[in-house]
Amino acid sequence: MTDQTTTTRSVVIEREIACPPEKLWRALTQPLLISEWLMSNDFQPDVGHRFKFSADWGSVDCAVTEVEPQKKLAYKWDAMGLESTVTWTLTATIEGTHLRMEQAGFRADQNQAYNGAKFGWQQFFGKLEEVLAKLD
Repeated sequence: MTDQTTTTRSVVIEREIACPPEKLWRALTQPLLISEWLMSNDFQPDVGHRFKFSADWGSVDCAVTEVEPQKKLAYKWDAMGLESTVTWTLTATIEGTHLRMEQAGFRADQNQAYNGAKFGWQQFFGKLEEVLAKLD
């Protein structure tokens, strides 16, 4: 018998990005660059580091759980009753980098948060690509 409260869903977005993993890693881990495409923050790519993302609607409490430079980054993402994990996976390709983002942990009763994340991450990815286009 399955307990519905433990069944969770994930938002997954995958993109081919025409830049090397090193450049993409900078945009995912440097606070100033993160603030240009995601939210203002006090991020540091150190396992255990607690940080906040802040926007006009509120903030997200986070903690870094995994750092594998230029390959993988994960952090807890807790906001408004949602306790999830965001994992970024970078894989070098001939054209640049395959980027996979998964936000896992949406309960069945969190449709609004799930649908909001599906929409929001698409917007964030668009902004990320704009930031990358301006980077050297």
